[in-house]
Amino acid sequence: MSESLGGVVSSGMPLASALGVQVEEVAAGETVLRLEWRADLCTVGGILHGGALMTLADCAGAACAFAGLPAGARTSTIESSTHFFAAVRSGTVTATARPLHSGRSTIVVQTELRDDSGKLIGLTTQTQAVLQ
Repeated sequence: MSESLGGVVSSGMPLASALGVQVEEVAAGETVLRLEWRADLCTVGGILHGGALMTLADCAGAACAFAGLPAGARTSTIESSTHFFAAVRSGTVTATARPLHSGRSTIVVQTELRDDSGKLIGLTTQTQAVLQ
């Protein structure tokens, strides 16, 4: 991963930094980000808030889309759908984003959210607009 691509998340997405999102890999074919469970990111009962998980998935999808853009282009989420399958009460969530479609005007990315055991806890599909 180049420093500039890792910087897309750390400096280009202030909310990701505020949540403590960690960059593992940023590439056009696959982007991997992680988020540690923290009590201040939870709802009642110590369950990691869906908004935090959706933000993690959005950041992973956006970084994945950005990594495949031509020089000078930008991207912006125009649609996102998340399905949750299980709650997260501890540990780390890993978001792995992969492109399903890379076109001239849109990029569709699917992001798997998995817990420490590898269990699929959520799935996000999003469309990113390509802005020239």
